[in-house]
Amino acid sequence: MRTYGHRVLFIPAFVVLLAAVLVVGQRPALADGAPTGQDVHVAQTLGTRELSVILRRVDEVPGPLRVEVLTHAGATSGTGPGVGGGRLTLRLVPTGASGADDGLPASGTVVSQGELVLGATPGVYGTTLRVDRPGPWELTVDDGRDSGRIPFVVPAPVSSPPDTVAYAGFSVAGGLLLLALGTAVWSRRWWLPLVPACGMVAALATGVTGAALSPLTPQPPLPGQQVDATVDNVVSPYTAARPVNADYSRPPVNMLVRVSETTSGRLADLDLLLTDGSTGRPVEDLLVHDDALVHLLVVSPSGRLWHLHPVMAGPGRYRVGLALAEPGHYAISAELARRGGGVQLVRSASGLDVAPGTTPVAAAPQPGGPGPREIDGVRVDLAVTAPSAGAATTVTVKVGERADLQPWLGMVGHLIVVGPLPDSTPVGAAAQTAPVWGHVHAMAPRPRGAASRPDETVAMFGPEVRFTHTFPEPGRYRLWAQVERGYALVTVPAVLDVTAKEGDS
Repeated sequence: MRTYGHRVLFIPAFVVLLAAVLVVGQRPALADGAPTGQDVHVAQTLGTRELSVILRRVDEVPGPLRVEVLTHAGATSGTGPGVGGGRLTLRLVPTGASGADDGLPASGTVVSQGELVLGATPGVYGTTLRVDRPGPWELTVDDGRDSGRIPFVVPAPVSSPPDTVAYAGFSVAGGLLLLALGTAVWSRRWWLPLVPACGMVAALATGVTGAALSPLTPQPPLPGQQVDATVDNVVSPYTAARPVNADYSRPPVNMLVRVSETTSGRLADLDLLLTDGSTGRPVEDLLVHDDALVHLLVVSPSGRLWHLHPVMAGPGRYRVGLALAEPGHYAISAELARRGGGVQLVRSASGLDVAPGTTPVAAAPQPGGPGPREIDGVRVDLAVTAPSAGAATTVTVKVGERADLQPWLGMVGHLIVVGPLPDSTPVGAAAQTAPVWGHVHAMAPRPRGAASRPDETVAMFGPEVRFTHTFPEPGRYRLWAQVERGYALVTVPAVLDVTAKEGDS
């Protein structure tokens, strides 16, 4: 009787130890994807209409995917028709291979589809679709004339190897503890409970070791960002094939521009064919960079600027609509980010030549330098610190009088810089060979305690927006500052003369 009483004394200690182990072991499973636990924002210029497509994070699979489309007032360049209403068809298609016996629709088939009616008032319109598996997906946005494909990744809840060992060790230890207690109560042999008790101690030691190593385990390469987003890489990221020495670099991109129309005053479809600089194969690994797959900058002969976001029409092929405002030469460049290749600025070697149409089209007015002006009925002030080549220059744009600017492409403001440009050459032709093309951002601060940065529905920034840029050479530059206000893009063009650095001849 004394022996069994001695054994019973160990029961509270074991129970307390088990509770402590289970509390320590209850760590959330890691979710690896691109991005994980975040919304995906992708700007799309569908035809001549600028849309922001937002894919809300997926918390469970199978489960709902909330898709929201934010519309804007007016065309992206401020020269086309208003956005108006319309109807979009949204389709979800898995692009990763699935097992033949998993009972899921085959890759490449439409799994979920929905209709989204856009109102005439700019704002957010949404619908809910469903995903049935983790891995790579594509969302197709179709307005009946144009369609674009947005690749994204649905992450899978996975655990690191040490976490898996910790969970297994704690689970086995709990089961062996119950077995040891039962054996101690019902067995008449004093040594028999020691067998599961010893196993419990070994399992407990294994679990504690796994829990201790878990924070030290390096994160696996992110599918869709560092390695290809295959189903295997998403579901089992710790076994993903890694390049030698973790070198994710890939060659630069070549861009060929094809256009459906070359007469001024008409709407043209621009096709961008992106190929790998090493293999010549279509580029299919672009990342969402600053809320877009491709940022296309087009400068017209008289200095109009279009900041567009072509939609993916096929492997390495992107399409966008462009209203050819005037005859002459257009300069074209694209900013993009390739998986492992970093951010790249790709310029069209030939640009675009547009012939005069039957209807005369007025050239853009010559912009002024720093100072006040009025754009779309709003007072705008442009101030620049003494611009000198090689020195940091601050460009301040004040739009209106209230703090009511909205983030666009994740930023409070964008500043496009092209130059130096000779006065004797039309702006488009001069920009074609300009040594400097710059894209400067004014960042949107993240509110304290916020899980993510503010989106376009938050109108609380400004009215002053500051940019800092260093002009490498003296000369005359063209600037275009861009901000969003009232769901409309405000573009502020300007001419800036940059002097030579003091002491330079």
